[in-house]
Amino acid sequence: MSIDAPVADRWGERLPRKLGPWSAAAVVIGSTIGSGIFRTPAEVAGRLGSMSAFVAAWIAGAVVALCGALTYAELSAMLPRTGGIYVYLRRAFGPMSAFLFGWAELLVLRPAAYGAIAITCAEYGWRLFGADGEAALVGPLSGAQFTAAVLIVVVGVVNVRGLELGAIIQNTSTLLKVIAVLALVGMGVSWWLGGNEPLAHADAITRPPASVGAFGVAMVSVLWAYDGWSDVGFVSGEVKDPQRNLPRAFFRGTLAVAVLYLSVLAAYLAVVSLPAMPGSKLIAADVAVQVIGAGGASFVAAAVVVSTFGTLNGSMMTGPRVFYAMAEDGLFFRGLARIEPRWGTPSRAIALSIALGVAFVSMRGFAELTDQFVVGIWPFYALGVLAVFVLRKREPGLERPYRTWGYPWVPGVFLVATLFLLGTYAVIEPGKFWFCIGVIAAGVPVHLLWSRRRGPQRP
Repeated sequence: MSIDAPVADRWGERLPRKLGPWSAAAVVIGSTIGSGIFRTPAEVAGRLGSMSAFVAAWIAGAVVALCGALTYAELSAMLPRTGGIYVYLRRAFGPMSAFLFGWAELLVLRPAAYGAIAITCAEYGWRLFGADGEAALVGPLSGAQFTAAVLIVVVGVVNVRGLELGAIIQNTSTLLKVIAVLALVGMGVSWWLGGNEPLAHADAITRPPASVGAFGVAMVSVLWAYDGWSDVGFVSGEVKDPQRNLPRAFFRGTLAVAVLYLSVLAAYLAVVSLPAMPGSKLIAADVAVQVIGAGGASFVAAAVVVSTFGTLNGSMMTGPRVFYAMAEDGLFFRGLARIEPRWGTPSRAIALSIALGVAFVSMRGFAELTDQFVVGIWPFYALGVLAVFVLRKREPGLERPYRTWGYPWVPGVFLVATLFLLGTYAVIEPGKFWFCIGVIAAGVPVHLLWSRRRGPQRP
């Protein structure tokens, strides 16, 4: 089959539209709830010395994610094409900005996401069976790294075999992880109703009140936990009735995550005091063990495995669509725009994603991967939000089935938050920040060379 078949629909999309409203919302929820909420609260508590700052950071993360989702809902309904942010940037700012996003996805963002998610899933999978995945060796890799690589391959092959199969896994894992989070909430409620006080470790350290810089760095971890609210945009070209279902998926999915997160954080604080929380690498396990006994650790390990596997599947459903969209536009190798005739999937783009994920998981650590992802993706999130302002002014006649609620204040809040986040991180972690920016900027000469090589671009 030619890479230019099948025939495009009225929005110019060639991939078949198979995702219904529940599956679209499950992409948001399932891609967001991964390992973050099970382990990140301890990291945030270690950076912030007061309850007010801790709670404010998580509420701020929810508000920022909702502002982004409400804004992207307008873009997705207006431009329901495969590629999400890539499509919005190309329409608003031209090929260069879109290429740089794809370049960052290729070298930093998507491999970092696959690696961070898969390595966490693998570590807790080993722990569930009473083994240490870091200590075990499989050739030059640790057992956890090898297992993570296998998981990436398995999830990739599943998604090559059809969007329906990937959606079934996504819907099922999303349901299971929501049940696990609600179970943790129930544990916190039962502990509180029993009249128990939050536990305080004898060696807990009283930390000074959080500074502005510490709050900004803590927000990097918080926003890693909330990340995933934009992912359904990448599969916009495969959502049924997109102008109706996409805005609902963005808003309902992100709101559901925010409510679940704030509820489970309240449960954590009911069982473990804030000063004691930094000493808990996996706060969810401490809560479960305290409330239901030794089996709590196994429950949480199983929950993390299911949760991160679903997030990895969601990331594999969405990420390769960026490479596919770039290839369709002639900004990447045209062979990656091939649609698998039998299953209707961008098989070569998925194969590239598998290779990138396996390479990264073999080399990088969890903390490096998460920081790299957050710092690399947020400039593009901000440009996507800015695209709403640009397109409203430049193309007021475009069909907009949904308009951003609270415009211009809602997207404005998101842009201010992004400037604060990136500015703070640039001051506190200048090496990591400028490395990420340098990798992105290196795409400029690559784009110029590519444009010269391929000649005049198609409309």
